[in-house]
Amino acid sequence: MRNKKLIPFEIIEKAVAGEPEAADAVLRYYNAHIKYLSMYKGHINDDTQDRLKARLTESILKFRFDR
Repeated sequence: MRNKKLIPFEIIEKAVAGEPEAADAVLRYYNAHIKYLSMYKGHINDDTQDRLKARLTESILKFRFDR
């Protein structure tokens, strides 16, 4: 049984391998949560949003399955 709300494992593997389309799919998946975390006094702080997206991208590329 597969949970349709989760990112497919294949997409995660491709993103970790550095495939730009897969990394973009992961960013799109977390976009709503990133916007929520970027809210300040009812407005989206673009600097915070950009920083969160950069940190997520950096973390994707640093992630290793062999730990």
